[in-house]
Amino acid sequence: MTQRHEKPEILHTEIVAKSRLFQIEQVHLKFSNGVERQYERMKGGSRGAVMIVPIHEGKLLLASEYAAGTDKYELGFPKGLIDPGETAAEAANRELQEEIGFGCHKLTLLKELSLAPGYFSSKMQIFVAEQLYPSHLEGDEPEPIDVIPWPLTDWQALLDNADFSESRSVSALFLTQQYLASAE
Repeated sequence: MTQRHEKPEILHTEIVAKSRLFQIEQVHLKFSNGVERQYERMKGGSRGAVMIVPIHEGKLLLASEYAAGTDKYELGFPKGLIDPGETAAEAANRELQEEIGFGCHKLTLLKELSLAPGYFSSKMQIFVAEQLYPSHLEGDEPEPIDVIPWPLTDWQALLDNADFSESRSVSALFLTQQYLASAE
């Protein structure tokens, strides 16, 4: 892909709000045509995150977990932050064990995704996990996560499930289908 414009010049940045998890930064930009604008962006940690699509005995293993943003239980794939000193693959295997009680022998990176790049700088690496084995690590979740097995052959019906709406999980499902189709 070719770049059509020069990247805007950052004239000034300032933290305008802060919470335990995020900082909101105001960014004063000057575009190549001379127009100046102020944008706001959330600054998260720079550790990155992972999402894992676990496949076990012909089933996708989904996590049903409370989501404060939507104030309901959402169905999706295990996910979490990469801890300091950890690789993305190590974080993926750890999160599997913490959230659904399985480790894996085969972990394949599918893609790194941006999360709302207009406002947020974080990236998430999407993995598919195969050759699972029972293994449980203590996580930081406030309550046990319900694990919902879903037949891999019925993946399209998952898209019709109202509780399966998170865009990252939907993207991960399609990436997994593409991966499985190329492995045939």
